[in-house]
Amino acid sequence: MLFSGALSLLAQDHFPSQIWHNGTIYGIDGNTYAGLVKYDLENNVVQLQTETISTFTASNVSHFEIHNNSNDGKRSFYSLPYDQNGENETLIFFEVLSEGNDIALLSREYILTYYKDLGTKGVIGMNPRNGPKTFTGYRLAFNYYFFKNGKIEPYSLNPKDLYTMLPGHDEEIKHFMRKNGLDHDKRRDLMRITAYYNELQN
Repeated sequence: MLFSGALSLLAQDHFPSQIWHNGTIYGIDGNTYAGLVKYDLENNVVQLQTETISTFTASNVSHFEIHNNSNDGKRSFYSLPYDQNGENETLIFFEVLSEGNDIALLSREYILTYYKDLGTKGVIGMNPRNGPKTFTGYRLAFNYYFFKNGKIEPYSLNPKDLYTMLPGHDEEIKHFMRKNGLDHDKRRDLMRITAYYNELQN
């Protein structure tokens, strides 16, 4: 379940969720479906292309796997209960980045839209942040979560919160991050930090 490769855009407007990958879908009914797979985390559905296209939701899939076309790395997504709206838990897809006996690092990717402020020079009393903006492009972004004590907890990317999520080994983690030049908010670095923490727990 550990995805070790780096994600890259195949083209300016082609993100991983917008293309078909070789993959496998595992249904909650015990059936396995192999073919070309495309996922949509915003709507929590995954599609399978064989002779026809079949659509599955997070409620009838236990997990699915894809092989990343850019580096042949395997990525695994699991259907897990989570409260997104503060009302009740529903099943949604999370990618499992690193897991151990104590803690797992999860993520959900999304496409971030970038705008550039055009500025409001000469307009008295207007906040530049509220001025006109122009579209500049898209970027792949991630929200991160830690699965611990049977619960999924969102990670704010605040460096202080990293030690709250991974308690009990603050000095060891700080030393490990300094030694290896790791950051608290980068995908591959978080994977290494989480794996190291789980080693310390053993």
